[in-house]
Amino acid sequence: MPHLIGGINATCAVLLILSLIFIRRKNVQAHKITNIITFILSAVFLVFYILFHLYVKDTKFGDVDHDGILSAAEAAAVGGVRYVYYFILLTHILLAVVVLPLILVSFFRGLNMQIEKHRKIVRWSYPVWLYVAVSGVLVYLMISPYYNF
Repeated sequence: MPHLIGGINATCAVLLILSLIFIRRKNVQAHKITNIITFILSAVFLVFYILFHLYVKDTKFGDVDHDGILSAAEAAAVGGVRYVYYFILLTHILLAVVVLPLILVSFFRGLNMQIEKHRKIVRWSYPVWLYVAVSGVLVYLMISPYYNF
């Protein structure tokens, strides 16, 4: 399931970039369709993510032997990369919580063609949503070698 979750997140990141390209080219219909697909995929991602973390124990970054304990040797082997991972993970989680209501308002305003209101909030929601999507992919790529499957 983590591979599916990572794939959905990567797809959302690509779709968000495509959405920006479409609106810059004034292709409102493609922009709208792309955002609807991205919104649905993000919702599917969230459901899968919650289900996965409800039923599977957490993976520790650097836990090469998959025993659930990060030994001193394992911690030393990953070194400072561990702190980079945790920084990306922490900002990803915090911004994911913050961006959710912004996405909902942006999406509602866009669907209802409240263009000016949509633009005002998208200035904030879009870069944060894109960061959350891209950082989610980075977190997945960094933690995936330590999954015990």
